Amino acid sequence: MQILERARELERAGRDVVHFEVGEPDFPTAPTVVAAGIEALSTGRTGYTQALGLPALRAAIAARYGVEAGRVAVTTGASGALNLLAQVLVDPGAEVLVPDPGYPCNDVFIQAAGGVARRVPVSASTRFQLDRGALEDAWTPRTAGVLLGSPANPTGSVLRCADLVAMRDFVADRGFVIVDEIYNGLVYDAEDALAGEDLLFESALTVDDGIFVVNSFSKYFGMTGWRLGWLIAPASAMDAIERVAQNLYIAPPSVAQYAALAALQAPAMAVHEERRRIFARRREVLLDGLASLGLSVAQRPTGAFYAYADIGATGLDSETFCERLIEQFGVAVTPGTDFGAFRADEHVRFAYTVDEREIAKGIERIGEALRSLG
Repeated sequence: MQILERARELERAGRDVVHFEVGEPDFPTAPTVVAAGIEALSTGRTGYTQALGLPALRAAIAARYGVEAGRVAVTTGASGALNLLAQVLVDPGAEVLVPDPGYPCNDVFIQAAGGVARRVPVSASTRFQLDRGALEDAWTPRTAGVLLGSPANPTGSVLRCADLVAMRDFVADRGFVIVDEIYNGLVYDAEDALAGEDLLFESALTVDDGIFVVNSFSKYFGMTGWRLGWLIAPASAMDAIERVAQNLYIAPPSVAQYAALAALQAPAMAVHEERRRIFARRREVLLDGLASLGLSVAQRPTGAFYAYADIGATGLDSETFCERLIEQFGVAVTPGTDFGAFRADEHVRFAYTVDEREIAKGIERIGEALRSLG
């Protein structure tokens, strides 16, 4: 967010900045979704809803997974869902294992519940995902569970089904498994050879019905500012989840929920799918461009809209690299230190949430920056 704010400062001063730092789709919310929100406003549907969300929206989400609507909680974004689960599942002093690199706010949700986020290093050898071996090595008597991301931020990697099964089997009698799936839907290569790698292109619930799953209307559905997400949990956890939700935020935003009903309908889904295809094309432009500059992306992203690039050959740490890019060349990129400690100084994250012309412009400017280092 500091990089983003600096980029905006430079733009206000008249500088042109290429935005590779923002983890937010650059498309506006689909028209039918906006129309549904306007209708909710104009017809006065602006009061509190049930703490776990509109029954119709819970049912629509449940139908996507083939679960009972009573296991769905609509939340104030995926952040609200992760916060709820931390409050319900994590006792003071308990440890939760998280991958390093990984989404940084997960640590904060765990800490807010009195727990300890223990980062476990991951690398391209395991697709930047945890596996059973890493889980067994890191697990201690204080460990309460594990929080995974698939597709993952910042790497765009997805879990292997076999790895998730093995981790679930290990954790089964020891604690919980949460899978953050907020980029679910923004997946690529499902129809080609990568599918032969047994990758988890669907929800983790297809592997185990007892996994806690978090998702969001922000990324695939393009509703970031509407602040709406959901979680799916075992029925036994729902009473506690509802009581915590009532106390933390009373209810999810009503207008956003009525809009979200439209987001799940065919007209909006066609828009979401077309935008997914656009992201897929942008991914190729970015990866080709980075390769032409000699910047290695050890794990080809199969989901989300990120590429995690190794900049070790430049001789700069990631924060210095990003500072020079934005100040001298007008390119905003996120340093690896945002996402953990393991080899973080050697990596930066690129978000392909700008159009292909902007990507090409950014690659050209980064080329100039690299030549200036030589």
